[in-house]
Amino acid sequence: MSDVVRHVLVLPDRDAAEAVAEEVADVCPLSTEPQLVRDALAGEDDAEDAQWLVVVEDPAGVLSPAELDELAAAHEGWLEAP
Repeated sequence: MSDVVRHVLVLPDRDAAEAVAEEVADVCPLSTEPQLVRDALAGEDDAEDAQWLVVVEDPAGVLSPAELDELAAAHEGWLEAP
């Protein structure tokens, strides 16, 4: 059984999430494209109040969490702790 590493980057908006997903895909060839997921904030009814997640499957474990965190930070986001 193989443990797949999943990285979740949290970004403030869709544009930032799309940019990060593109950069991750450019840096390292992955077997699957990073997924974008809209994450509504708890208790918020306004569609504008949402974070965007970039979910990256890293089966080979080749991506550096520190580098992913720096990339997310450059777009006002962060890497979720595993």
